[in-house]
Amino acid sequence: MPKGKPEVIPDDGLTTRQRRNRPLLVVHTGVMKGKSTAAFGMALRAWNQGWKIGVFQFVKSAKWRVGEQSAFQALGEVHERTGQGGPVEWHKMGEGWSWARKPGSEEDHAEKGREGWAEIKRRLAEERHDFYVLDEFAYLLHWGWLDVDEVVETLTNRPGRQHVVITGRNAPRALIDAADLVVEMTKIKHPMDAGQKGQRGIEW
Repeated sequence: MPKGKPEVIPDDGLTTRQRRNRPLLVVHTGVMKGKSTAAFGMALRAWNQGWKIGVFQFVKSAKWRVGEQSAFQALGEVHERTGQGGPVEWHKMGEGWSWARKPGSEEDHAEKGREGWAEIKRRLAEERHDFYVLDEFAYLLHWGWLDVDEVVETLTNRPGRQHVVITGRNAPRALIDAADLVVEMTKIKHPMDAGQKGQRGIEW
């Protein structure tokens, strides 16, 4: 795609403007860090366009306040005060059990995940947001907590112009096939290879 121009123009009956305004389903997967970071970078652009942003974090502990959360909540306050950008909602949808030891069985955590997905389905049907980040959502599909085909069908048939970005390792093939844009983060080198733990300002 030299200079952002497609190599082939499809014979789909759509105008260039119509193609540029299609709602996208995006997947960031792979073993390397940066999946969520890239998703939040896209969300920054969406906020600047005045779009309604909905962030739904799965898996990470509800007590862990990541840097992006603070930044986007501040941007939401800017919108409320000045009208600049768009409104922001940030929700912790899971129990965080894979990152920090929590009470409850795996089925308890799976049920929390299903409740989170049910809420997202309601919002998609209502066209509540313009841009969704479903952070670490691919794990729920990989672990079998949600029916992949049902999720893919819901996302594929979502109404309106709602962009959805999903992050997480091991995204299932059906989701990858349905997505419009898929990025796989691969590791070349990482500070942890030399025994270094996560850094403030880098990992959170």
